Amino acid sequence: MSKVDQIPAQPGHDDGAADPVRESMRRLPGLFALPLTLLTGRPHAGQRPIAHTPAGHLRNAVQSVLAGLLVSAFALAEAGWALVLLLPGWAMTLHGARNLRMMIYHQCAHANMWGNRRADAALGRAIAALLMIQDFGRYSAEHVSDHHALHHMTRRDPTVQAFLLTLRLRPGMSRRRMWRRVLGRTVSPVFHLRFLTARIRSYFHAATPAARTATSAGLLLAAGLAGWLHLWTLLLVGWVFPMTVLYQISNTLRLCVKHTFPAPEQTVRRGREYFAGLTNGIFLGEPAPAPGLPPARRWAAWLRWWTRMLLVHFPARYLVLTGDTVVHDFHHRYPMSRNWADYLFAREEDHRRGSPGWPPYREVWGLVAAIDLVFDSLRAADPLEYDPDLLAEANHRQLFAAFDD
Repeated sequence: MSKVDQIPAQPGHDDGAADPVRESMRRLPGLFALPLTLLTGRPHAGQRPIAHTPAGHLRNAVQSVLAGLLVSAFALAEAGWALVLLLPGWAMTLHGARNLRMMIYHQCAHANMWGNRRADAALGRAIAALLMIQDFGRYSAEHVSDHHALHHMTRRDPTVQAFLLTLRLRPGMSRRRMWRRVLGRTVSPVFHLRFLTARIRSYFHAATPAARTATSAGLLLAAGLAGWLHLWTLLLVGWVFPMTVLYQISNTLRLCVKHTFPAPEQTVRRGREYFAGLTNGIFLGEPAPAPGLPPARRWAAWLRWWTRMLLVHFPARYLVLTGDTVVHDFHHRYPMSRNWADYLFAREEDHRRGSPGWPPYREVWGLVAAIDLVFDSLRAADPLEYDPDLLAEANHRQLFAAFDD
């Protein structure tokens, strides 16, 4: 584990200064500047913004899904050595699907994709049917009313409910125990089956009759074409597997870094100071080797750095913290920002200006460090507020006390 992954249990405050981790990477040639910004989620000081559009993000996500399916199709057709290409095929399919869910679908819920509520809702419904996730209408209502309002990080918040009811994490648990429980869930067939069943139920239960009919017809058509064209193997291996097991692993790890839990002594739970303190920027990477090292140590340091950037931080960015999830803190400050498509540079510009009207940004480097931070916040959270078992017991005692009166 790197020094970056061992960040203490409190995120750093971002006071508008250039970040030393990202600035250390400027020792590399300029052609690495944009790839490192996309990987880390953090532009370097003075970097020229790259314009993105909502349509461009949608196109890239769809192209990633299609490219992944094509690579998987080639791997299955060639078999033998080519089967190793299933790994990048799955990765591209998963990456595109997660961007559709975490970025496009999310912005549609805020009517912020194209600024046209009807068009955004139509796209959101199409993504929900494709990925078999919560019905768009219900998600949009819950997300705006319970996640972006006074119920943020309360028991009414769907994020909190997923932590407590799905992952069964509790205040007072050690960090090690929480890790064991989460990692155990990611490899549990029972968990994945329940997760998939819940996804299907959450879609069909709340969808309109017309949407249910259209989706059922689409699934039957896909099954019929797969049988007619002898593509069952591609459908199951190239699409169903990454969209169930891999998708749900990515979703679980992403859930574990979304928001920290408020401290028990934090009695004032409103205002910008409070809401800003529950979300952090999460950047991927670690400091580049220092200059002036002896040749042998320099080569070893750069080899280790490149290995970790490509095999640790890149997968975390590409498969878990996709799209604008690294700067989710910017979204919670400006949920209706029209600059969301340029999320990395929009957040950086606000940071450079000192985040006027808001407290300084908070950040953490590394996926493991970000998960540790959230786990530690839950460990210290009020059990009577966030432990369903203790809450039920307390309510039970109150009921009998009232009966005795």
